[in-house]
Amino acid sequence: MSNSHGHSNTTALRRESRFIPLSPADLEQRGRLSVVDFVFVSGDAYVDHPSFAAALLCRVLEDSGFSVGLIPQPDWQNPSSYTVFGRPRLAFLVSSGNMDSMVAHYTAARRKRSEDAFSPGGKPGLRPDRALLKYVEGIRRAYKEVPVIIGGIEASLRRFTHYDYWSDTVRRSILLDSKADILVYGMGEKPLLEIAGRLAANEPLDRIVTVRGTCIALSTRKKLEELGINPVFLPSRDEIKGRDPVSLRRYAEHFLLQKQNADPETGKILAEENDGGRWVIQNPPAFPLSSAELDHIYELPFMRKAHPRYESAGGVPALKEVEFSLVSSRGCFGGCSFCAIGFHQGRAVTGRSGKSLAREAARLAALPGFKGYIHDVGGPTANFCRPACTRQEKGGFCTHRECLYPEPCAGLKADHGPYLELLAAVRSVPGVKKAFIRSGIRFDYIGLDRKLGSRFLETICRSHLSGQLKVAPEHVSDTVLAAMGKTGSRAWERFGRDFTEMNRKLALKQYLIPYFIAAHPGSTLQDAVELALFLKKSRFIPDQVQDFYPTPGTLSTVMYHTGLDPRNMEQIYVPKGERERKLQRALLQFNHPDKRRLVIEALREAGREDLSGNLAGRP
Repeated sequence: MSNSHGHSNTTALRRESRFIPLSPADLEQRGRLSVVDFVFVSGDAYVDHPSFAAALLCRVLEDSGFSVGLIPQPDWQNPSSYTVFGRPRLAFLVSSGNMDSMVAHYTAARRKRSEDAFSPGGKPGLRPDRALLKYVEGIRRAYKEVPVIIGGIEASLRRFTHYDYWSDTVRRSILLDSKADILVYGMGEKPLLEIAGRLAANEPLDRIVTVRGTCIALSTRKKLEELGINPVFLPSRDEIKGRDPVSLRRYAEHFLLQKQNADPETGKILAEENDGGRWVIQNPPAFPLSSAELDHIYELPFMRKAHPRYESAGGVPALKEVEFSLVSSRGCFGGCSFCAIGFHQGRAVTGRSGKSLAREAARLAALPGFKGYIHDVGGPTANFCRPACTRQEKGGFCTHRECLYPEPCAGLKADHGPYLELLAAVRSVPGVKKAFIRSGIRFDYIGLDRKLGSRFLETICRSHLSGQLKVAPEHVSDTVLAAMGKTGSRAWERFGRDFTEMNRKLALKQYLIPYFIAAHPGSTLQDAVELALFLKKSRFIPDQVQDFYPTPGTLSTVMYHTGLDPRNMEQIYVPKGERERKLQRALLQFNHPDKRRLVIEALREAGREDLSGNLAGRP
């Protein structure tokens, strides 16, 4: 992904791994100019590892010859925090971090979290709520005219008017609220490099308006017409910000139009009118990186550790799970309603090559502290490592249906061969004793692969598990699963039998650890009772249950806010309020003594008091 716009010796940088500069002294040690091309402001502590977006994007810019200074977790109340490197030559780049800052700070019950895994020592409070807004405000106070480009998950999923769970309001696009110049949505490498190249060529910022994977703001409709833009018009903010039935339906239609234009091949320019006649314009999505490009960026010279400045705090906890892990793919065609990966990374899957993963595994094996175990070889969904169909091979996907729901598409190519090859390549690396799979696995996809599904299951049971396999059936009620965009419960029961039989055949004692979601749209108390009875029958009661969390950018959040399923505009039941969410959660942990009172209350309300002795235990 290199280009010729840079001003430094890229070859020398790639020979020797060093941390990205955090100060002018670091720049001096690297023989850099005193003025950097870009200053990257991040809400996370600096971990130089490809799983951390700030490190990845800074490395990509460096690889293309641009100089970058990184400011991790600035003191947002002090404008001088943003002046560490002075005014950058080209722009500030701003991200709240690997997680939305509100998700990082608050649980699904809107309670403050006690730790932040992306901060030194897990200490909370080192980034502000709505971090992007605070960071851009601080930059503007320090440098009034400098270009500011925002990106990352917080920007990507809030690019248009959106429901905000934490304030229970419909907020404007974060591009308008932050007053940034450009918003990069989705995976940022291609858009960022194009913007960087055009800025380096002295192209005026107000002419950089057509980059794929970006949003811009225009002050009037006339400017839109002057640029010759012929967009698909979304319902305006005025039409969707209310709580009346018409506004709620228009909100659902607004989201559906975004979803229908998320394909890089066919997606149109989208335009949304906002308060005061301002417009947010979304250019079509960027095409996903090729396998060769993905190989290249993941083999850039990462240190694969947290910056030494955090040693006294005990490091950065988020590194622990990924330090010795390999990313094998991007994108997900699973289509789960509650997940924003398809909206952010895209549905078209790109996988890396076995040779590249083997080279990266060899580097892991040479690191201090490596004990022979690779913690994960996977991606958003581990066993999706190649495009789902011929259309996805070109970077596109269908806009009118999902790959797996409500039934598997006739064009779906269920093939575990490429992933089996990747796993074999990693296993063959000297020094690697075992490579685990801890990313999510779609068990229904295994059953669709009639040629290699059984071999894949045998391979992971024999060589890639540590005694348990984590999977996510999410629920057993077909009504709730339909709202989730998930396969019916029979696929889960069939996989459970296959897994048990395979481990019996291999004489191994291994277990399935399923994840379930409580209080998802579509779930009534009766559905929660059905799940509780299933758990009792299967003799598995989860220690942890995930409450549905309405975050921006998901179909399920639209259901939560509007009470409508955007796929058919039919009304859907939504469990709201702390009380009902508690009752549904308690039913999933019915044998916990501290949940007994809530379970009895839930059974009474569901009209199933006959189950009190069965699920709640007898007094």
